[in-house]
Amino acid sequence: KITKPRPIYTMQRKLLTAGLSLLLAISTNAYTPTPPPFSPATSLPNKLYTWRSQQVRYQVSGPADAPHAAVLVHGLFVNADHWRKTLKGLADDGSYRVYAIDLLGSGWSSKPPRDSDVAKELNGERGRFLEDTHEEERGWGRVPSILSNVALGTASGGSKTADVDLRHPLGSPYNFFTWSEQLADFTRDVVLKEGASSNKVSLVCNSIGTMSSLQAVLDNPDLYDGVCVINPNYRELHSAEVPLPNFSMPVVRQIQRLLRENGRGLYDALAKKDTVREILKEPYAVIEAVDDELVSVLLDPLLTEGAADVVFDTLSYSAGPLPEQQLSSPHFPAKTAPVWVMYGRSDPWTPGARVESMMKYESVEKVIPLDGVGHCPHDEAPEVVNPIILEFLQRVKNI
Repeated sequence: KITKPRPIYTMQRKLLTAGLSLLLAISTNAYTPTPPPFSPATSLPNKLYTWRSQQVRYQVSGPADAPHAAVLVHGLFVNADHWRKTLKGLADDGSYRVYAIDLLGSGWSSKPPRDSDVAKELNGERGRFLEDTHEEERGWGRVPSILSNVALGTASGGSKTADVDLRHPLGSPYNFFTWSEQLADFTRDVVLKEGASSNKVSLVCNSIGTMSSLQAVLDNPDLYDGVCVINPNYRELHSAEVPLPNFSMPVVRQIQRLLRENGRGLYDALAKKDTVREILKEPYAVIEAVDDELVSVLLDPLLTEGAADVVFDTLSYSAGPLPEQQLSSPHFPAKTAPVWVMYGRSDPWTPGARVESMMKYESVEKVIPLDGVGHCPHDEAPEVVNPIILEFLQRVKNI
C-alpha cells in the first residue's frame, strides 16, 4: 500500500526548498554588484559576461565588423573605466573593435569570498603546480610553485637572480593565473564570437595588468598576436623583490595579516572622494587628469560588497609571476606575439632603467619613454599614447 504524503508536509518541503534556494541566491548575489546601465566615463553600455558562474562587466567600442580586435586590461584597484580615453580613441580609427574588461574582483565584476566554494573552484592556480597532485592537471602541464634562480631586473637597469614564488600565500582566487584564464575565456567566448575577422586578438595592458596579459599569451599562444604594455609593474612587495627576504618577508606577512584582520576601518576612512583624489595624484604626473569623473568611476565599485576583502587579498599577494620571468620563458611565443612597452618618465613606481632593460628579451620589439607623464599615460596623455597603440595594432594585425 502506497501512502501519499500529507499536504502539510509537502508544503513544508516546498517552503524549505524555496527558502534554501533564496538563501543560496542571496549568498551568491551579495558579492555581485549591479553596474549602472551605461558607464558615466564613456557613455557606453555596461555589458555582462558570465564566467564560471560569476559576473564580468565589460565595455566595447568600434565597428562590429572591424577586421581586428583588442582587449584592454586594467591595473591595480581600478577597472574598465580607467580606459575611458582609450576605448573610443582607438575605435574611432574604424579598423578595430576594442573591449575593456573588469577582472574578477575589480570594478563591477563579482567578488566571491576567498574561502567560498565557488572561489576555490574558479581559482586559476588549481592544477598548475607540481606539488598539487590531488588536483586535475591543466592542459599545459604542471610547473614548480617556486621557480629557482630566475633572472630579474633591478631599478638601476642591472640584473639579479631570485626565487619566484608563484602561489598566492592565502590560496586566493585573486591572482594572475585566474585573471589570465578569465582573459582567455573572454577572448574565445565574446571577442572572437562577435565578428572580428581575425582569428587572433591583441592585448593592451597597464601596470599589474601586464602579468595577467603575458600569462594569457603564454598559456594561449594561438589566441593572441601581441601585447602592448603601458608602464609595467614590478611588484615591490613580491618576495623576489624585497631585500633580504628571509628577514623582511615575515614582517611584511605580519603587516598584511593585520591589515586583513583589522584594516576595514582604515579602508573605509580612505574610501572618500577627496582622499582618493589625493592618492591618485601620486602616480599621475598630469594632475589635471585627476578629475571628478575619474575619482567617481574608480571609487564607486570599491564601495560595493566584497571589494575591501579583494583589496586586502591583493595587498597580501607577495607572489605570482613577474614580467621578466614570463618574457624569458622558452614557451613565450616571441615570433608570433611581439611586445611593445611604453612608460612615463615621471612614474614614481616604475623605474625607467628597469623598463629599458627589457629590450634584451626576444619578444620585446620596442621600449618607448614618454615625457611628462606618470604611471597612467593612457589617461594622462591619450593624444600621445593612442597613436602609439594604433601603430602597434597596425604592426601585429597581420601576424
